Amino acid sequence: MPGLHNTFGIAARNFTAYPEMPDARALVEYGVKMEEMGFDSLWVWDHILLGVEPSFPIVDSLTLLTAIAARTRKIKLATGILVLPLRNPVVLAKQLASMDQISNGRLLLAMASGWYRREFDAVGVPFENRGKIMDENLDILTRFWTEDMVKGEWTHHKIPAGVMHPKPVQQPRPPILIGGYVDRVLKRAATAGDGWLTYFYRPESFAKSWAKVRAFAEQAGKDPDTLMNGAQLPIAIGKSRAEVEGPMMEWLGTEWDYASWSDSTKDSAIMGSVDECIAQLQEHLAVGVQKIIFVPYKYEMAQIEIIAREIVPRLKASRA
Repeated sequence: MPGLHNTFGIAARNFTAYPEMPDARALVEYGVKMEEMGFDSLWVWDHILLGVEPSFPIVDSLTLLTAIAARTRKIKLATGILVLPLRNPVVLAKQLASMDQISNGRLLLAMASGWYRREFDAVGVPFENRGKIMDENLDILTRFWTEDMVKGEWTHHKIPAGVMHPKPVQQPRPPILIGGYVDRVLKRAATAGDGWLTYFYRPESFAKSWAKVRAFAEQAGKDPDTLMNGAQLPIAIGKSRAEVEGPMMEWLGTEWDYASWSDSTKDSAIMGSVDECIAQLQEHLAVGVQKIIFVPYKYEMAQIEIIAREIVPRLKASRA
């Protein structure tokens, strides 16, 4: 599988804060625009039900990526993250393989076990068993993509003989990053997945957990240098940090969640002038971050244009 070193993606605003509604057609056009602007990958968020008071309307991640795939040619289509236990893995294996076919091999998957109990209850998936379900679903997915015939019994699936074609374009399968924070998840990223995806981590926090991921890989007899990683980072660019910090902290405090058991924090935000932002991003690259996924302040196009025109080229040049 190709690596992720020195690549830069952009997040899409497929969820909003009620009563504002995400615009599905505008999101497809956004994906086309991000390809034109040179971003290597487009990342969408994944939930089925999110929030009550307030609620966060969301366009389905896989439906949206399929629509964008039909309108683009180069940009990778990524989930950041797909809540795997909420999905039937047999149906999902077919859906994702078809998406990889439609996009001619551009899927880049990040998956996690999820955290929102109310969503699990509504879908009928036992929240307490989500880790085990995650592992079994990963096994079922990868086997359908890589084996001619799948046979086996899992907790919720009995497959006496299953044949699934066509396979994904990417061989042996699309890359899978695992999102999460605790040690058992980091071990899953190292052994069952192809690497790790972080969410709003500071450089020192990333370095601590990435060292654990690499160690888990070594313990399992896997070359840690083959692992991939990506870091989702919020960013606000202005004349100075003082100019953007107030609005940015307010936005990050009202529309975003941070797991109390993790190092995920709004203090990870990249803020300031172009030069200041580049210096902060260099700190992440210096501790081993391979791919940066920008989450621009309120998804403002002016912010995105600065990232594409001034920040990404300088970061690429510095790592060449």
